[in-house]
Amino acid sequence: MALFDDSMQSMYQELVPHQKQAYTFNQIWNQTYGASGSIALHPYYKNMYLRDVDYKKFGFSKFLTLGSKPEIKHQDRIDNFIYVSDAAAYQDALDAVNANTKHPQFIQLATIQNHMPYNNWYANNQFQDSDTSQRSGDERSSIDTYAKGVNITDQATTDFLNQLDQVNKPVTVIFYGDHLPGIYSTAASDPKNGVNLHETDYFIWSNQASESNGTKLEAKESSYTSSSFFMPLAAEHMNAKVSPYLEFLDTVHEEIPAMTRPVPSTSDQTGDNNKTYLAADGTTVSYDPMSAKAKKLLEEYKLVQYDLTAGKGYLNDTKFFDVK
Repeated sequence: MALFDDSMQSMYQELVPHQKQAYTFNQIWNQTYGASGSIALHPYYKNMYLRDVDYKKFGFSKFLTLGSKPEIKHQDRIDNFIYVSDAAAYQDALDAVNANTKHPQFIQLATIQNHMPYNNWYANNQFQDSDTSQRSGDERSSIDTYAKGVNITDQATTDFLNQLDQVNKPVTVIFYGDHLPGIYSTAASDPKNGVNLHETDYFIWSNQASESNGTKLEAKESSYTSSSFFMPLAAEHMNAKVSPYLEFLDTVHEEIPAMTRPVPSTSDQTGDNNKTYLAADGTTVSYDPMSAKAKKLLEEYKLVQYDLTAGKGYLNDTKFFDVK
């Protein structure tokens, strides 16, 4: 969303429903294997953020959720928590991996376990013993609960990857958090924490049956990135064929490793400076000193995004998205 106007707050609700065509990376699999090339899983209700409308437009052949028909199978909760656990969500993903024996498939899983609110859901929360004495009661309680949830997710993720390692076909995982929760009011009061509070962990991993098992991209190209660059990074990780679009994104990423909406204290307030850009080492960079190549690529990226979202969709009639 970095290159869109700041008035755009939720693309799933404000943009995608109005697009004639919406290009998404799962369509690479659909192009080769047909409608069954991609499915989506979400252990919450399908209409949240209009996912049911958008995922159909994205080309997912199935979207399994709470209340869908058929419904997502595994719905276990932890202690008093209101959301389905990540362990249960991972089991649904494993079931999907094991059920598909015909061809490669793209599986989208959006988990819900660590979503707000952060009430005192967990029994025996060892993180309540941490020194958060300078935080307010609500902030302290939320951080305690979130920390416990992340700890549980870490364990569930390890188990998930271990089980994928036993699958006798190549599987690659792109794991990422879309954002940190807005519970760090003390940290947010210091502008120096702006970038840190907008960063989340991610990794790209392949199981033992994959030729790319054990592959690790160089830190200078993978330590910091934006979600729009996950697919070219994954393609490099897997040494896979790419489309001209993925090749273009990879070129942009080489010049501008990460970009986002303006983070306080890191951007000016006008034009292209009204964004936050990161260098390969995670330090912020301004637009004005960028190389001519980087600026040209940004302009081309804007044109691509405009054509796909508000323009005539000329690129849809080309081979720009075809993997070669």
